[in-house]
Amino acid sequence: MKNPGWRVWLVVVAFLLLVAFTGLFAVRTVRRAAYWRHHQDEQIRPWMSVGYIAHSHRVPPAVLRQALGLSPKGNGPDRRPIREIAREQNRSVEEVIKILEDAIAAARPTELQPGILYQDPPAPSPSASKRGPSR
Repeated sequence: MKNPGWRVWLVVVAFLLLVAFTGLFAVRTVRRAAYWRHHQDEQIRPWMSVGYIAHSHRVPPAVLRQALGLSPKGNGPDRRPIREIAREQNRSVEEVIKILEDAIAAARPTELQPGILYQDPPAPSPSASKRGPSR
């Protein structure tokens, strides 16, 4: 059996690096997906940013920024916590949280709201379908 040359070893090392690189990004993707699956509709806390809240509640960040009277997105994402935004606007954190909750509720009127028990609409009675269309 012949001793493999340096080119073969180079190809093997390159392949192993590629597998490690792919594995790293696969693990990061799965972890991120699992995180957000378990952090939907989280209660708003003072340490959260507008972007985090928007992602958690599945609403566009622009809706929340507009509700708070913040300027549209500038050079990058606004990562300030709402505690800091409240201080800059001379509002209480509770007031800012209430504004955000109202904006989220208004942005998702047709979706199911968290914390509310829903019932199916009553089924039509069999006699109503026999009568035909009402005039």
